[in-house]
Amino acid sequence: MMARPKITVVGAGNVGGTTAQRLAEKNLYDVVLVDINEGMAQGKALDLSQAGPVCGYDTRVVGTKDYAATTGSSIAVITSGIPRKPGMSRDELLATNAKIVKSVVSELVSRSPNIILILVTNPLDAMVHMALRVSGLPKSKIIGMAGVLDSARMRTFIAEELNVPSTEVEAMVLGGHGDTMVPLPRYTTVKGRPVSELISKEKLDAIVKRTRDGGAEIVGLLKTGSAFYAPSASAVSMVEAIHKDEKRVMPCAVLCEGEYGLKNVIVGVPVKIGCGGAEQIMEYDLTSDERAALDTSANAVRELCSTVDRLMA
Repeated sequence: MMARPKITVVGAGNVGGTTAQRLAEKNLYDVVLVDINEGMAQGKALDLSQAGPVCGYDTRVVGTKDYAATTGSSIAVITSGIPRKPGMSRDELLATNAKIVKSVVSELVSRSPNIILILVTNPLDAMVHMALRVSGLPKSKIIGMAGVLDSARMRTFIAEELNVPSTEVEAMVLGGHGDTMVPLPRYTTVKGRPVSELISKEKLDAIVKRTRDGGAEIVGLLKTGSAFYAPSASAVSMVEAIHKDEKRVMPCAVLCEGEYGLKNVIVGVPVKIGCGGAEQIMEYDLTSDERAALDTSANAVRELCSTVDRLMA
């Protein structure tokens, strides 16, 4: 029997823990959960292992502080980092999470030189930039998870509005994660019909705004945390697309080198995901308005990345 591919999840908080759970339940992988906090990853790994007999999986789940256990990982999902605390400046958050990502990426790549990295840590585009800078990996192996989540949120809201199954709604979202997100209503369809034929412009604009603020809406309701079910599901769908070589087109944050007229900047674009990671950026035809919005998004990311470079210098 072939050895199962090893998937490492860094950060055993809500997103990381739920990602490990979803991966364990697939019964296809060995899962390594890493966390700097003593006992956190070990406790969750033990708990997940004990759910196996009930749920019908026999996935090996290892929890550890030590990166030695990650050796030979084919994919890692990086969720570690701190959330923005009250009174914390954006630069403080940036500097702290950039340092964390820098250290995590170095630890992983030194032990698994062929690894593919899926980043979830925010601010996402800047963390992908950081990972590219320190890893020495080709750009196809460093992928940011945002667009899958943003488009899932948009699909959910459209499905609610039209009272149809969300699985029948396709949505494409480009640009940065958050305020500079660029939804593409023309490429958003319900059973193949453009959503603009089914929903008024006002309602669609409201859905776009709600998608943009999707994370903040959940933070506002939870009070003491942020979303983790949909983010972990999104990361795992990317792991699956890579592992099964699905060649699925998914919106992901990757380095653009001329695509969409964008040079040397990380931005959310449609990417064909397969066993090589981000195998190809798919170029959709954009209207001048959409292109301008994507440029604005790219400029915001450039600014963020130059701040990271300055803070880490």
